Amino acid sequence: MNKLTIADLDVKGKKILLRVDFNVPLNENHQVADSTRILSALPTIQYLLKGGARLIILSHLGRPKGKPVDDFSLRPVAEVLGDVLKQQVFFSPALLGPVAQTAIDCLKEGDCLLMENVRFYPEEEKNDVQFSKELASLADLYVNDAFGTAHRAHASNVGVAHYFDNAACGFLIENELSYLENLIRSPESPFCAIIGGAKVKDKIQVVGNLLGKADDILIGGGMAYTFLKAKGGNVGNSILDEESADLVTETFARAAKQGKTIHLPVDHVIAESFSDNVPTQTVDGHIPDGFMGLDIGPKTIANFRTIIDKANTIFWNGPMGVFEMNSFQQGTFSIAEGMASSSAVTVVGGGDSVAAVNRINRADDMSHVSTGGGASLELLEGKKLPGIEALAEKKNGA
Repeated sequence: MNKLTIADLDVKGKKILLRVDFNVPLNENHQVADSTRILSALPTIQYLLKGGARLIILSHLGRPKGKPVDDFSLRPVAEVLGDVLKQQVFFSPALLGPVAQTAIDCLKEGDCLLMENVRFYPEEEKNDVQFSKELASLADLYVNDAFGTAHRAHASNVGVAHYFDNAACGFLIENELSYLENLIRSPESPFCAIIGGAKVKDKIQVVGNLLGKADDILIGGGMAYTFLKAKGGNVGNSILDEESADLVTETFARAAKQGKTIHLPVDHVIAESFSDNVPTQTVDGHIPDGFMGLDIGPKTIANFRTIIDKANTIFWNGPMGVFEMNSFQQGTFSIAEGMASSSAVTVVGGGDSVAAVNRINRADDMSHVSTGGGASLELLEGKKLPGIEALAEKKNGA
């Protein structure tokens, strides 16, 4: 990675505009229900504060559609951030104007100010030029550490960066790019990619791009049934992505041409309906009419684990079944356990996969757990991320 980082900046006494991803879940009492994203930003925040920066933090929360909505206020986040930093985090109810400017002018070295939700302003998602200029006028330097929004071209992560000569990334983005770009450029072989989830169209480009990098691709979850049907299998009433059928056929052809293997489930945990309270059974091969596949079976788990155990690099995005239901969680949790027990470089990307790893308390046993599902997928598809492209390059490769 050759992007400028905060380690390249002199931050002492400077007003730093820091874009983070504090899009955290709130409970019915408008309290932070999961502080994972706040904790992920801590290394960057603490580094800047310790370095004597006057820190101005920007984030979005939810989808308020360009207008103030109390339910999406970042005020509760300021309280949690203050608790984990063990210092007061000031909060500005306005992003621009006299109130915001007064709050910024009062900042001393090592102080931290969280601004209200940037998506309360319709100009944010439009990447409005004037709005971007006004945001840039708030600070001396700009740092982006919101990997979760890097695939979006918004004012606070793309537009604003163009008004700073040294727009840099924080430690979170630096870490994300280090692991994810390595999967594309120089993964240690054998490289195993595990792709699951419900929709083929969301993942097929990732599968296609990884064909040239991975030694083995394991397909599970709802998308597996479209792959199985393309191979002539009977999948009963299982979920199908008919629109992607031709892309799946093309992917099989490309895999054969490149000498790569796409591994599919050989047995399935099935039920007559999408519920946790219905009788289940395990079947080999074809799924009978009237039944749907809702998890991979024990033979598939064993096959997949054998491949995982031999890998030196493993990437996983997407569950193997409906792991939210107790009857259909074995496949997903077995994959997570296999990765956590491996000595390979293990990278987990995507909300559901991350949730599964957290459910069994194995996140700390992975090499890297990505904070950006959509961003990580687009990067692995081979796409450029606007939020990353907008950042400055290191000078002379230094």
